[in-house]
Amino acid sequence: MKVLHRALLASLFVAGAASPVLAQRFPTDDAVLRRIWDEGMTGKSQISALAQALMDSIGPRLTSSPGHLSAIDWVAARYQAWGIPARKEKYGTWRSWRRGYTHLDLVAPRQRGLEGLILAWSPGTRGPVEGGVVLAPDVADSAAYRAWLPNAKGKFVLWSQAEPTCRPDENWEKLARPESVERMKAARDSLKREWAARIRRYGGGALGALEDAGAAGVLTSLWSAGWGVDKVFSAATAKVPMLDVSCEDYGLLSRLAERNQGPRIRLDATSEELGEQPVFNVVGELKGTEKPDEYVLLSAHLDSWDAASGATDNGTGTVMMMEAMRLLKTAYPNPKRTILVGHWGGEEQGLIGSRSFAEDHPEVVNGLEAAFNQDNGTWRIDYIRMMGLTGAGAHFGRWFARLPTEISSLVTIDNPGEPERGGSDHMSFLCAGAPAFRLQSNYPDYRQYTWHTNRDTYDKLILDDLKNNATIAAMLAYQASEDPERVPREQRVLQPGPNGQPQAWPTCNAPRRASPPR
Repeated sequence: MKVLHRALLASLFVAGAASPVLAQRFPTDDAVLRRIWDEGMTGKSQISALAQALMDSIGPRLTSSPGHLSAIDWVAARYQAWGIPARKEKYGTWRSWRRGYTHLDLVAPRQRGLEGLILAWSPGTRGPVEGGVVLAPDVADSAAYRAWLPNAKGKFVLWSQAEPTCRPDENWEKLARPESVERMKAARDSLKREWAARIRRYGGGALGALEDAGAAGVLTSLWSAGWGVDKVFSAATAKVPMLDVSCEDYGLLSRLAERNQGPRIRLDATSEELGEQPVFNVVGELKGTEKPDEYVLLSAHLDSWDAASGATDNGTGTVMMMEAMRLLKTAYPNPKRTILVGHWGGEEQGLIGSRSFAEDHPEVVNGLEAAFNQDNGTWRIDYIRMMGLTGAGAHFGRWFARLPTEISSLVTIDNPGEPERGGSDHMSFLCAGAPAFRLQSNYPDYRQYTWHTNRDTYDKLILDDLKNNATIAAMLAYQASEDPERVPREQRVLQPGPNGQPQAWPTCNAPRRASPPR
């Protein structure tokens, strides 16, 4: 794949600038770009206020939860206050659940508080529950597992393999002896294989059988390979609480149980089932004056996991696109093409909101000039893949060559790239062949420390970068609206897959319109 940097794109698509001084910031004297810059990169920006209100006051936005529904109303209200028509579009229903508190304590062989949280959609305890802690058993087969189950009655069962170390690999590699690093990694890999084989030997329905046997709860830990960070998703139990316990505290409980040192914990956790509730996308619109049936789409998902605040996944994308629309309303209120913004629900359950919108609005898919999606807002936008669309690079080259160098010089354009296979909400449009792109920030830091973790909180935001990202999004949307040509939809010949066979273009799957049966 050929990677083009902005400097090269500028040389390919721009003959020159208005003046040497102006070129330091604006390669052109475009008045709209200047107004977007002035509104978005100065004290006029509303990024900070939007981010604080969403992440701190509303908080996490688990699909169909009260927090998610509050966020939907808040986003729609903000657009209305800015004079941007916005609507809530119902796309289905989902199981609604309210998180309460989780209090987890070690009470024997000594006392201390533990860091633990019931997983999304987990039952609570209905008051404090105390019990011993035992390891999931090392047994020969499913019959032996069923024979062991009476031992789980009234106990909390450790269901995950404990990590031998909660130090990140980069810390080991920087400070430990190479032979120590090698031994640690070999031991860890062996433990993971052995534990996975242990769980497989239980056979199907193992967790349900554990619940029926009267276990007090199930403890898990999914370490994110960073200091103090766990991945936190949804419960696989229906009758008893299922918790994530931090890497350090889970290791403590595992060592105590393994050595028969009598660990006991007390759990007091509350949650509330609220039944199947309607779920919505929020769609804002600046109607096109010349080509109203052609569309530019700004895109971000509003839902989140709820172990933290859903800050970088995807509160940042949400407020970035809100601010981009506010900038456009201020600097470019009468676009040539219709500019839409979609704040999608159910992304974490499989791109449900955006896929439903694409299915319900074929006119938008067919008339799409470009969609710009953002779903990891930890740092500045630094990478955009052309998704295998062979003619898209020329358009991005022209658009980026007109942007201020200080916000575009670090962006790499991967041209033509290949289409993603999973990804985020842009895939709901790309799968139909429409030009849809991801405005991507630094990924390793995001994946390790904030993506789906218990540390995805407001303090991780870089507000200057959010201003930068909102400004870029608004400038791209403006130029896509004005572009005299449509972005071509011609697709590259894809590279062979691992089996050597030609790969097909990603296909669109029908969205799930209701939560699955439990």
